[in-house]
Amino acid sequence: MPASEPLPAVDASTGTRTGTLAGTVPDQARRASIIIVNYNGRAYLDACLDSLREGEKLSYEVILVDNASGDGSAEHVAARYPQVRLIRSETNLGFGAGNNLGARWARGEYLAFLNPDTEVEPGWLEALIAALEQDPQAGLTTALVLLMDEPDGVNTCGNDMHVTGLTLCRGMGAHRDAFSKTVEVGAVSGAVFAIRRELFEALGGFDESFFLYVEDSDLSLRARLAGYRLLAVPGAVIYHDYRLQFGPQKAFYQERNRTVMLLKVFHWRTLLILAPALALGEVVTWGFLLLRERRQWAQKLRAYGWIMKHWDRILVSRRRTQALRRVRDRDLIHSLTHRLDYEQTGGVMAPRLAHALFDPLFWLFQRLAWVLVRW
Repeated sequence: MPASEPLPAVDASTGTRTGTLAGTVPDQARRASIIIVNYNGRAYLDACLDSLREGEKLSYEVILVDNASGDGSAEHVAARYPQVRLIRSETNLGFGAGNNLGARWARGEYLAFLNPDTEVEPGWLEALIAALEQDPQAGLTTALVLLMDEPDGVNTCGNDMHVTGLTLCRGMGAHRDAFSKTVEVGAVSGAVFAIRRELFEALGGFDESFFLYVEDSDLSLRARLAGYRLLAVPGAVIYHDYRLQFGPQKAFYQERNRTVMLLKVFHWRTLLILAPALALGEVVTWGFLLLRERRQWAQKLRAYGWIMKHWDRILVSRRRTQALRRVRDRDLIHSLTHRLDYEQTGGVMAPRLAHALFDPLFWLFQRLAWVLVRW
């Protein structure tokens, strides 16, 4: 379909028309496309979109995918921001499918994904793209994310991925000056990252079955499986209205998606060798739920049930993921961390006890796996 024609919004999973597209931009090629997925986030949109207006020298377009918001978000953007390419979905597609939908209509050489509850500092996009251009093996770049209500405090600067697949914010609570150099990280933050469009397409985009949570970790691990590095770029700065919260289904999505990610990426024999670490990971996650989020315990059982019910579907996704392989499991295991930042869950004594009990065991299990896994 020529770019000058009005483009219909589509359901990312079925390809059927579900809405209308408003807010076209000129047809010339863009260096980058900024994709924002919104669900009832009208309160954030003005600050986010206004911050994108300033300070970028390269050409870009802004695409906002509205996931059937009921707060008037789409109408507000259509009226106030005609320069924004607005895609309306008639259903809530979730984070991954919503971003995939935006990427389908993107015309930029690079794709930048941004949460709506953020504001950017001038030059953020240039910094992320420059890091990709300077390193051909860099697949994804992510920014220094600061706390909206504490501008000198770090939300994350890339994410740390644990040997169990658990992924936590890197540097949470540190001062922004703690991060000054671009470094390789375990995973990017879904709040903000950039990727070459051709790589995003080669990876198959986000896993749409995840709906919410872990999509950024899953995309990161698949990129690493394909031989690419992930970089945290402190020269790119955004502010995020972040709070650690557990909604009614968060434990289900996080635990299901984390397990599916591991099942897709690692060889079966690797998963067998990692079994002691994974079992200890279950102890840790069950402990957290029972001590801090007791109402969520049934969601973890529900995650187990979903995986068993959809095993055939997971195997299909696994075959697609394995086709990307350019890196050995041994190298992936070596790049993961054995240490979990228990302090992010709150408290003082419980994190200290958890470090004393679990860090040595996770280190031992990871070390044994690294020694035994030769593939």
